[in-house]
Amino acid sequence: MAFEGLATKLQDTLKKLKGKGKLTEKDIKEAMREVKLALLEADVNYKVVKSFIKSVSEKCSGKEVLESLTPGQHVIKIVNDELTALMGTSESKINFDDKGLTVIMLAGLQGAGKTTMAGKLALQLRKRNKKPLLVAGDVYRPAAIKQLQTVGKQIDVPVFSMGDKVSPVDIAKAGLEHARSNGLNVVIFDTAGRLHIDEELMQELKDVKANIDPNEILLVVDSMTGQDAVNVAETFNEALDITGVILTKLDGDTRGGAALSIREMTQKPIKFVGLGEKMSDLEVFHPDRMASRILGMGDVLSLIEKAQSAIDEKEAKELGDKLLNQGFNFEDFLMAMNQMKKLGPLNKLMEMMPGVNAKELQGVDLSKGEKELGKTEAIINSMTVKERRNPNLITSSGSRRKRIAKGSGTTIQDVNKLLKSFEQMRKMTKQMKGLQKNAKKGFLNKLPFM
Repeated sequence: MAFEGLATKLQDTLKKLKGKGKLTEKDIKEAMREVKLALLEADVNYKVVKSFIKSVSEKCSGKEVLESLTPGQHVIKIVNDELTALMGTSESKINFDDKGLTVIMLAGLQGAGKTTMAGKLALQLRKRNKKPLLVAGDVYRPAAIKQLQTVGKQIDVPVFSMGDKVSPVDIAKAGLEHARSNGLNVVIFDTAGRLHIDEELMQELKDVKANIDPNEILLVVDSMTGQDAVNVAETFNEALDITGVILTKLDGDTRGGAALSIREMTQKPIKFVGLGEKMSDLEVFHPDRMASRILGMGDVLSLIEKAQSAIDEKEAKELGDKLLNQGFNFEDFLMAMNQMKKLGPLNKLMEMMPGVNAKELQGVDLSKGEKELGKTEAIINSMTVKERRNPNLITSSGSRRKRIAKGSGTTIQDVNKLLKSFEQMRKMTKQMKGLQKNAKKGFLNKLPFM
């Protein structure tokens, strides 16, 4: 979980303040000391921590906070606002060329995940109705070109390459011409990396930049490298004047120091974050939403956006109508499960829920819930079409339940449990529909407790 350690410590510290009816300057000082330690343990740059604590302390020491009826809430708001400002205040969008060709150049060290990120970015832009082209400019790393071609095929985005015997500058210029002549409007140029920063690498990147005049130069950084990520960002920024940063592997970084330091140290925004291995696991970076997640206030907007992009609205409405009208069967149940699976793993969804403390999630085996869903899916897949459409056939036949259990690798008890849960759900929705009808008749208004 991203920011797990930091989130736990900050939430615990602020929770103590929230429980007090009145705060003194001593309370603020002690809380800021704990916040400072939490940030340093999260590998946040020392200069950034010092500046952050100074700003928060000054704002928390005012009369408005100390004399407030809800001082703890005031402190939480100040910390939230300062965290948001630290990471960039608001979303930083890609600078698209509305009339011509948008050129995006990716840079970074070897191993940061540039090639994979080029594909993730192309997929996201294609979903936004852009027409991207991936250009293979890494002529040094073995199989780099082949990797990009494989990624392009996977996401159905064209890849332009000229082999590994041509200079990156010539490849870049030819890639732009290819995009123009084929009606494509975004070019994503994958550059070579090194295991360390050297003059040869930087000069090559400068030459590419001079010849293609990119709209965006996005630095791809492995967030798990912590302070090294900040150092790399500063060096690349000095040489190339980058326009933004993409943080990879943020889901595996429990500290989060890079995300909280890079913006402040380079004055360049974080534009995207990689939060998984799938090609779709790329998110636009929203500083305000990330601050809310860290402080346990959830990220409802991202959850809604995820649902809107993943779930078919028409199908969802049809399923809802069937459920209320008692026409819901196991085929519909399976469809609903598949819709939910598109939202991603349960642990990532839980992070977005308001009030979920990172500490409370520790030790909670969310994989059990996912295993149960997998078991349910296997049971339904072992039913015949007739059985899915008419669950009563299974309820009234022991031999059918035995066959389904055997076919799904489960037990008869598992099948019975699913049938019972399914029937309870149908009864509940029937009651809900009855309440809706009564409400329309004004029946509820006549009840003594209304």
